[in-house]
Amino acid sequence: MELETGMITSGKVTGITKFGAFVTLAPGTSGLVHISEIANTYVNDVNEHLKVGDEVTVKVIRIDEGGRLNLSIKQAVPQTERPRDNSRGERPARRPYPPRPAQNSSGASAGPRSDRQPPEPSRYVPQKSNDEDFEDKLKKFMQVSDSKMAGVAQYEHRSSRRRGR
Repeated sequence: MELETGMITSGKVTGITKFGAFVTLAPGTSGLVHISEIANTYVNDVNEHLKVGDEVTVKVIRIDEGGRLNLSIKQAVPQTERPRDNSRGERPARRPYPPRPAQNSSGASAGPRSDRQPPEPSRYVPQKSNDEDFEDKLKKFMQVSDSKMAGVAQYEHRSSRRRGR
């Protein structure tokens, strides 16, 4: 039997490891189904999904230079036939979020409520420019940083005298 990438065939599980399962397709031809290619759900333990001697349908996803076969069970099953079993920890189908109510320029919801008050006109309050504000913050930071560094240096000086250095 000549195998090609993309070919779907059946085989028998001949060995199970912690990273996947070995499947024999024909006498003398076997490949590996990696743990990530066993099911559409998270597979913690291969033994929960497969047992030695199981007949499985696999897809050949890669044949490397050495002739080794990489196989997939989950790609062999068409998308529409894949089971959706939430008992195995699958996430439920996503539901779209409900539409958000429209908002006016002040950020309040612009719904049809008649008791809504018109927004107050904003009052202009002059503020310092961002440059001055930044300079003040930087100056304060530098003062705090310098005082902390002085304290650390003083502590290191004291502790080195105690150790006999």
